[in-house]
Amino acid sequence: MSRAGRIILAAAAAVSLGGAAMAQDGERARARDLGAAPGVLPTGALNAITDVEGVRVGHVTLTEGETIRTGVTAVLPHGGDLYMDKVPAAVAVGNGFGKLMGVTQIRELGEIETPIILTNTLSVPAGAEGVIGWTLDQEGHEGIVSVNAVVGETNDSRLNDIRARAVTPDHVREAIETAAAGPVAEGAVGAGTGTVAFGWKGGIGTSSRALPASLDGYTVGVLVQSNFGGVLSVDGVKAGEALGQYYLKEQLDSDRADGSIMIVVATDAPLDDRNLERLAHRALAGLARTGASMTNGSGDYVIAFSTAEPVRRTPARRQGVESYAKLGNDRVSPLFQAVIEATEEAILNSLFMAESVTGYDSAAREARHIEAIPLDKVRALIEARNGQAKTEDE
Repeated sequence: MSRAGRIILAAAAAVSLGGAAMAQDGERARARDLGAAPGVLPTGALNAITDVEGVRVGHVTLTEGETIRTGVTAVLPHGGDLYMDKVPAAVAVGNGFGKLMGVTQIRELGEIETPIILTNTLSVPAGAEGVIGWTLDQEGHEGIVSVNAVVGETNDSRLNDIRARAVTPDHVREAIETAAAGPVAEGAVGAGTGTVAFGWKGGIGTSSRALPASLDGYTVGVLVQSNFGGVLSVDGVKAGEALGQYYLKEQLDSDRADGSIMIVVATDAPLDDRNLERLAHRALAGLARTGASMTNGSGDYVIAFSTAEPVRRTPARRQGVESYAKLGNDRVSPLFQAVIEATEEAILNSLFMAESVTGYDSAAREARHIEAIPLDKVRALIEARNGQAKTEDE
C-alpha cells in the first residue's frame, strides 16, 4: 500500500480526518459540548488519557479504495524504556469473546513491558510482530530473548475487508513512533476506523478524571475502542430507545449487540497490580452505564496500569527485595468512582466524534454504510432532560 493510500494521525491531532469514502456529517462534538457530563468529578485539562503524565497515544488510520477501513492505536505508559522500566498492570474481562494477546503474563507477573496495541481481530499477529520488532530494536535491548507483546482487538469486519489483513508490522511501529502527549484524536481514527457501536459509527474515545487534593489529587485516564451494542444511555438519557435503535427492538435473535470493546485505563496513583485489577473491574461499571448488553459474542476487556515511579518495576527493584510506597485499600474508592465516570464518557466521546463511514461488509461481501449518531437529536434529548430537571428543582 502506498503512503498516499493512508491517513496517519498522531495523538496531537485533536479531531479525526475523513477519507474519500467518509461522509461529511458536519462538525462533530464531544459529550460535554452536548451537555452530557457523566458523574461528579472534574476532568483533567484535556479530558483525555494523556492527562496522566507520561502517557502517549499514536494512531495510524488506513483507508484504501472501497474496502479498507481499519488501523492501529498505540498507548505508551511512559516515554522511557518500557521493557526495562515496566509498569504494574492488570486485566479484567467482562465477556471473553476476544483475542487479547499477552494477558497470561500480565496476570502472572502483574506488569506490562511494551506499548499497548489496539487493532482489528485478524491483525493481532501483525500487531505482535510490530511491537516485538520495535522493542528488540531499541538501544540496550540486544540481549533480549523474550517480549510479552500486549495486543487487543475488536472486529471491524462490518466496515472493513478484514480478511485482507491490511495492517502490517510497519503500521504498528509507526503508531508507536508517532505516539505523543497532548490532545487525542477520537472517532473513526486508528483502531476505531471501522468499528460500530450501538448500531452507529463507533471508534476511539477518551476521557479523564482529576481527583481534588483532598482525595490525594491523582488522575485517572481512559481510552476506548468501541465496537459493541446494547440500549444506548447518554448520561442517564434513554437515547437508544428515543432514537429507535437498540438491541432486541425488532427480534430476540439479533447480532446487533454483539461486538467488543477494549478499555485502557491509566493512573498516576501508586497502585500495585492487585488494586489495578480492582480498578479495571470498576471500568466495566462505566461500560454498563452506557447500556452495553455484553452479549455472548462480545469481548469486553480492560487493561489498567500505573505510571507512578514508586511502583515502577525497574531492573534493580525486580532483582531485589521490593519495598515501595503504594496506596492503601481504604484510599482507592475515589479512584473507582473516577474510572467509572471516565469510561462512560470515553465511550460517549467515541460515538459523538465519529463520522459516518461507507466501507465493506466482509461477511456479506458488499458495500455497507454506517451512519454517525445524529448529534442534533442527542443534544435535544439532553436539553429536554436538563430543562425538566431544572423545572423540577424550581
